[in-house]
Amino acid sequence: MTITRRTLVLAAAGAATLAASAARAQAPAAPAVAPAAAAPRFVQPALPYADTALAPVISQRTVQFHYGRHHAGQYAALNRLTENRFYATLSLEQIVRRASIIPEDQAILNQAGQALNHDIYWRQFTPGGPKVASGALLARIDAEMGGFAKLKTDLLASANALFGSGWTWLVQNADGKLAIVNTPNGNNPLGRNQTPLLGIDVWEHAYYLDWENARGDHVRAVLDELVNWSVVAERLRTS
Repeated sequence: MTITRRTLVLAAAGAATLAASAARAQAPAAPAVAPAAAAPRFVQPALPYADTALAPVISQRTVQFHYGRHHAGQYAALNRLTENRFYATLSLEQIVRRASIIPEDQAILNQAGQALNHDIYWRQFTPGGPKVASGALLARIDAEMGGFAKLKTDLLASANALFGSGWTWLVQNADGKLAIVNTPNGNNPLGRNQTPLLGIDVWEHAYYLDWENARGDHVRAVLDELVNWSVVAERLRTS
């Protein structure tokens, strides 16, 4: 057999091809693309206004901590606690009602209650609404609570009397009557078969950066300057 230049070139090319194939066979496989993480079951609603909208009663810094860290953290914790559990199929309101009567589910109630409490809280401050009650709500307040001024005085007194952390509420009882109640920690009136109409957060993180220990001054300013009473009226049951 005569070895020509062309034979040598073809042989070299073949050897290179074999070497490349072997290298590819020995190379580690490309890592598989990780599947996208499942969307969380419970999602914190967007703040319905700019984080500066409640100043000076509630400063931008307080909103950023309160909404951006505390409230967001409650949603994150709730998603962790309810993963692969029956509670993940329920609404926040349903979780609060159910967990309120099951002592061993207190941890879930804490996070679901606080998530719901803050949803109610932030929305009732939507700017642009009336700073006094009117219409059917005012008529109920006059008849059942002694008038609007007395209602605010009584809400303030109840908030000041609450020891430790919790919430002061204007609620509608199962019989339709209005009442002022306090709930400890993250509990929501739904757990007592009451409809929350207005909620005042008296955990220190709600006011301490702006008002220090002057809880009463903070609550008075919230009632006088921030509450949108049209939002409160929308929550009133008519039947």
